[in-house]
Amino acid sequence: METTITRISRTRKGRFALFCEAGFLFSVDEETFSTGHLAEGMTLDDGQLEEFVRKSDAQRAKDKAFAYLAAREHASGELFQKLCRDFDEHTAAAAVAKMDELGLLNDGAFARRAAAWLLSKSKSRSEILRWMAARGVDRDLARQALEEAYEECQADAPEGLGPDGAAALRLVEKQYAAKLAAGKKQNVLAALARRGFSSGDARRAVELWLEEHPADGEL
Repeated sequence: METTITRISRTRKGRFALFCEAGFLFSVDEETFSTGHLAEGMTLDDGQLEEFVRKSDAQRAKDKAFAYLAAREHASGELFQKLCRDFDEHTAAAAVAKMDELGLLNDGAFARRAAAWLLSKSKSRSEILRWMAARGVDRDLARQALEEAYEECQADAPEGLGPDGAAALRLVEKQYAAKLAAGKKQNVLAALARRGFSSGDARRAVELWLEEHPADGEL
């Protein structure tokens, strides 16, 4: 089946809207419009129409990927997930591959910075790994980045506490000191468990705080 382009108009977003006798067909980006030499009166078969749609979607996906990366750094998996909201998986994957080819993606660096930042926010190991998984970071890469971050902060951890325990202690000091001072030790332990801290790390962090504040809580 063949379709004749009867009208072309420029959209507010700078794309070119194509029309036929039956009405609106689709819109294409400027590059696709120019390289395809599209013009009113041109007749295209179904295969040609599909190819123009594919090329325009590919360019639009790349433009959207650029926009996401201009706003902030993304892991490749997160970028793929976002692009899949508007494009099919093949188009989204091609756009991600193009960003990687241009050197705009670095999952290892993203994971390391994210791990350090989340540790500074007193997040637990499980919270950090869930955060990275939600953004499409490879599980092994996330674990490796977290272990490297733990190694860097291990020297600053109080004696007897690992990095996760130290994060639990910082959280206690920031958010749960008043509850401990009121003798609500079990409530604090339950809250830390909900935040993903192991029972051992949570208990050691709470006990250390109570040792340092003997007048403020109950052992």
